[in-house]
Amino acid sequence: MPQADIDQVSRLLQARYPGIAILTFEEEYAVETVRQAAMTRGQDLWIWSHTSGIRDGLVASSDTTEGTDNPAAGLYAFLKNKERRGVFLLLDLAAHLDEKRCLRLLRELISQCGERGDSTVVLVDQHSHLPAVIENTVARMDLSYPGEAEIDEIIKQTLKEVHRHTPIELEIRREHFAAIVRNMGGLTRRQVRQVAIELVVDDRKLNQADVTQVIQSKRTLLSSTGLLDFVEAPLSMDEIGGLDRLKDWLSVRADSFSAEARDFGLQTPRGVLLLGVQGAGKSLAAKAVATAWQRPLLRMDVGAFYDKFVGESEKRLRDAFKQAEMMAPIVLWIDEIEKAFASASANSADGGLSKRMFGALLTWMQEHTSGVFLIATANDIAALPPELMRKGRFDEIFFVDLPHLVARQQILKIHLQRRKQDPSKFDLVKIAQAADGFSGAEIEQAVLAALHEGFNKKTPVTTETVIDAIKGTNPLSVTMRERVNELRRWASERCVSAD
Repeated sequence: MPQADIDQVSRLLQARYPGIAILTFEEEYAVETVRQAAMTRGQDLWIWSHTSGIRDGLVASSDTTEGTDNPAAGLYAFLKNKERRGVFLLLDLAAHLDEKRCLRLLRELISQCGERGDSTVVLVDQHSHLPAVIENTVARMDLSYPGEAEIDEIIKQTLKEVHRHTPIELEIRREHFAAIVRNMGGLTRRQVRQVAIELVVDDRKLNQADVTQVIQSKRTLLSSTGLLDFVEAPLSMDEIGGLDRLKDWLSVRADSFSAEARDFGLQTPRGVLLLGVQGAGKSLAAKAVATAWQRPLLRMDVGAFYDKFVGESEKRLRDAFKQAEMMAPIVLWIDEIEKAFASASANSADGGLSKRMFGALLTWMQEHTSGVFLIATANDIAALPPELMRKGRFDEIFFVDLPHLVARQQILKIHLQRRKQDPSKFDLVKIAQAADGFSGAEIEQAVLAALHEGFNKKTPVTTETVIDAIKGTNPLSVTMRERVNELRRWASERCVSAD
């Protein structure tokens, strides 16, 4: 168990905080952390739950105090029994604080602990839906994610337990086991144990193939949390058309994350902002970074973090950043960032939530030292808070414009090959000329339309088929000409062209 978490609880107890709130899904770990801290300080520990009532938290299989399983009864027992002192650990109490009597009793108990100075209420809950009056009287604490040394120990201990029930074979080299440990970064302790069991449950073996299986299992687990989503990136830069200047920029900085680069005096690249026309390839550019540096790409949907409960949104954002840091080195992608933080620069009606969320983002961007490279994409310049555009927030601001002639040829070739068409049988130059003003996404749709036409008529897809599909639609550069031109004018003086 990491000493850092125990020490943090001990410091809060020593500082005589009357209340501490620990928000976590790892209840067992939280309880043990508080238990160790109480033992370190020589304090008694009393644990309350809705199913068991009050029991001695330092004595295994201790008897429970009869009639205290009701939340109000448990709080009343703590409040009136002056001989019971120390740490009062309450599990999942937040859900019961809508009841006025429970809330009143908790307030009085915390107040009493503050007056006596020898007792502390510790709330362990998976939700942060605490009433404001409680929120302002307790110290918030976040438990750490396990580091590599702890993950290593959890995996070994879990496999030993599995082996005792049904023997398993270890057919893995040290470097591959190290890769498994490294790839489990960002998971909770419970998740690490679950993945370790999953690796050997079918073939009863732990081998090199399980390195890939860890990543797959991790994707499933992290997708269920709703904090970060894995995004598949192209395996090769050959699958990405255009963006030559961005590709060169990435190539120059490919080795900048190494210790040798730091010894040379280089600062680790922190991130880029990608602006551009809708469909021009900003998302593809984000994937290009992950492809060029061979790093996992994770997308953060900041809008999904907004919650009606005070403090919950900021916590979820902090949790996402913490998880990203634990999974480093990675590329972290915030798509359409202006939609998430647009109201941070205006008088919004969300009680300042957007400004607090935006402040949390800027603080993390400024202070984090992990190997997380941030990519933010945006369509609407006017909606971006000016603080985000300040020099130093990003290493560079790139403008992803509509593809030029050569880039359009590359994009056509890529999409034809993906759909089992031989590009050599098409006049790519002629098609690319017809697609002037089309974005990469619009070119892809034209190829798809030509394929549907050919399949319907049972005829081969030709140059003319694709050109007809192109002529049959108006690109965004035509339907929104004024807006696109304005965006280009703005970017010409403030951004570096990605192509």
